[in-house]
Amino acid sequence: MLKATLRSFLAHKGRLALSALAVVLSVAFVAGSLIFSDTVTRTFDRLFASTSADVTLEPKQDLKSSRAAGAVETVPAALKDRVAKVEGVAAAHADVSVENVVVVDGHNKSVGPTTGAPTIATSWYVTHRSPVKLTSGHAPRGAGEALLDADTADKRHVRIGDTLTVQAQPGTFRVRVVGIATFTTTNPGAALVFLDPAVAARELLGSAGRATSISVDAAQGVTDAELKRRVGETIGTGTYDLKTAGEQAKSAAAQLGGFLDVIKYVMLGFAGIAVLVGVFLIVNTFSMLIAQRTRELGLLRALGADRRQVRRSVLTEAVLLGVTGSTLGLAAGIGLAFGLIRLMSAFGMNLKATEMVIGWPTPVAAYAVGVGVTFVAAYLPARRAAAVSPMAALADAEVAGVGKPLKVRAIVGGVVGAAGAAALAGSAAATKTAPAAAQLGLGVVLTLIATVIAGPLLVRPVIRVLGGAFPAVFGSVGRMSQRNALRNPRRTGATAAALMVGLALVGGMSVASASMSASFDQRIDKTLGADFVVQNDNFMPFTKEITDKVRGTEGVRLVVRQRYAPVAVRLPDGNRVTTTAAGYDPRIEEVAHVTYTAGSGAAALADGGLGMDADFARDHDVRLGSTLPVEFPGGHRAEMRVGALTKQGGGDGFGMQGGLFFGIGTVEKYVPGGQDGTLYVKRASGTGADLLRSRLERTLEPYPQVRVRDQADYKKLVHDQIAVLLYLVYALLGLAIVIAVLGVVNTLALSVVERTREIGLLRAIGLSRRQLRRMIRLESVVIAVFGAVLGLGLGLVWGVCVQRVLALRGMTALAFPWGTIVAVVIGSAVVGIVAALLPALRASRMNVLAAIAHE
Repeated sequence: MLKATLRSFLAHKGRLALSALAVVLSVAFVAGSLIFSDTVTRTFDRLFASTSADVTLEPKQDLKSSRAAGAVETVPAALKDRVAKVEGVAAAHADVSVENVVVVDGHNKSVGPTTGAPTIATSWYVTHRSPVKLTSGHAPRGAGEALLDADTADKRHVRIGDTLTVQAQPGTFRVRVVGIATFTTTNPGAALVFLDPAVAARELLGSAGRATSISVDAAQGVTDAELKRRVGETIGTGTYDLKTAGEQAKSAAAQLGGFLDVIKYVMLGFAGIAVLVGVFLIVNTFSMLIAQRTRELGLLRALGADRRQVRRSVLTEAVLLGVTGSTLGLAAGIGLAFGLIRLMSAFGMNLKATEMVIGWPTPVAAYAVGVGVTFVAAYLPARRAAAVSPMAALADAEVAGVGKPLKVRAIVGGVVGAAGAAALAGSAAATKTAPAAAQLGLGVVLTLIATVIAGPLLVRPVIRVLGGAFPAVFGSVGRMSQRNALRNPRRTGATAAALMVGLALVGGMSVASASMSASFDQRIDKTLGADFVVQNDNFMPFTKEITDKVRGTEGVRLVVRQRYAPVAVRLPDGNRVTTTAAGYDPRIEEVAHVTYTAGSGAAALADGGLGMDADFARDHDVRLGSTLPVEFPGGHRAEMRVGALTKQGGGDGFGMQGGLFFGIGTVEKYVPGGQDGTLYVKRASGTGADLLRSRLERTLEPYPQVRVRDQADYKKLVHDQIAVLLYLVYALLGLAIVIAVLGVVNTLALSVVERTREIGLLRAIGLSRRQLRRMIRLESVVIAVFGAVLGLGLGLVWGVCVQRVLALRGMTALAFPWGTIVAVVIGSAVVGIVAALLPALRASRMNVLAAIAHE
């Protein structure tokens, strides 16, 4: 049996190749994501471990200020002297390192990264832990001098002697580049500007007596943990955070983990789609191969092979296919990881491909996915093969299920579909986001399964409609193509299911994204009353001088500042919610249409006042006039009175849970040193919008990172951000289509082999080669469009339910992207034509007499 199995596998290796390709794709994404994330993790672990001080003293991190707030938490620089006297301390340094800066070159262009990585201005001193070394020029000496990292200098064409403008929170200052520093470890993608230590504290923090942290080196023989204990006993542990090198590296790696998780989960999403679609392909392939080997299996049974041996033979072929596909997929995954590493280098994160990490979990996961998928997918065809009796097989009865009743599928599909529909209906009717999302996920999974199970039941009625015009347009060729698609509903349903999965995904997400865009358009129209909004490109805060210049622009009547503050609020129901609150200037109602359900804006913006979303307040037993304890960064606390409840459409605008806001004076009081994040500008009467815009843009020319936007610009910005998610879905669709095409090609190719004698007879009675090719192409098109109709129908239902869940967060508009839907249907027909090219060509080249004699 083993010898027969191996010979059978080698005999059908060409027919199994396309199935193997589906395995290769799924394994490649799994292996590539694991290799890439392991490589980045190992690289940065080494970076953080080699550059972290033995002990680092930082401000207390109970409620860390976010970059969006613009404030920099500091410690007294004099702590360095106290720490230096602790027994076991070899050296102590006062560090200054801030990320809330913008650096502009002499051509008025930002030299910072455009990938979201920060621009960091820091103090220059050299230790054995320094991530960079001076490679040209000299170290900065006093005011007006700076070093720039080599990667940024090369990318932005900055040379020694060039002048840079640094926009920091205390003010703007100019520096001349006097040297270039080159990374000795991995460059994380940031732009680094190094200043003289005394100058850095004064220019970046506003005081020579402040520092962002204290780095402590241990004397020989003193462990990091022991040194941390001694320093803690000297300065106290309640005011500052103390971290050993290991703890600091772990903390830095945890912050990086979010970025890595995004990449890993995206790639695993591609792997999941490849696996899901590949299952249909493999099931179909093995089902058809078994149908075509009916006589061969019957002979084996007649010669004494029992059912278990036949089943084991088919599963052994599946395992061989899985091992082959997994091996090739693992190699492809290594190539994919290499490409990702090079891509990250293009974005400024200079990883080394020579340090690629391939840990033992990667090949284990690769083979588990590849072999597991093929084994599971081939199990049902294997059972079906084992169930064939020797006499039935010798009589050449087909085992693929042609003509067999579909009652079981109808019952199971109906039950699962009803459960899925109930879950989707529950998600649409829910009033809480969490249970609605859970029911939505369950409903999506169940309805997908139900459609796959019941798909063959829909083949006959739907394809009769889709191919109804074929006989009239293409005559007998069209009639035969339609009947070929109807001949085996199970096979047609399984082939179309591969395409259906991808199109259901894109249909659902297209409706969701179109609805989100329409909802944001409505929200912007309803809430934004300002003529212009001034923001940074990356939505980070900007310096006070920008606010002053905007206020001083001719034609500006009113400027309302928005400033962010991280807060923690203890609510009456016992919950402690950590979120980001917004601070506003008075007269907010003139630049934003705020709907108050209770209280007033004046009360919320007054000293000690607080505003909150009404739905959030209701959920947490908050009333107008309630007094809430609020915590700010740095240990600052205040008792604040709820002066207004507003209708903000879910209260989760832009990640600000609860919709908390208060006066900007409150932010300045409890988060000193913060920066403005947004300016809302109203024009004076008699000043045209275009004229004021040109004046604002001229005023802000020295600040290339700042943008002036009106309502239309703001809508476009939101649409572009939503489009990023949609592009990911389209990429997933592309992968699904690639594998679905393989499935259609495989089905048609095996179908051509199965119908060899029939094709020979048709050719013998006068069917031309061109007519034969047309017949196969039409069959392919109707199968592809059938998959598209099922997928889009399912996806549209999902999209409506997603929109109902989003409505709980204020996304109340429902929109259908009809252009995308029509394009997908047309594209499916094109996919069908492309998939049929090779099988049709092969069929048309058959020798007529040899085909008639084929058994």
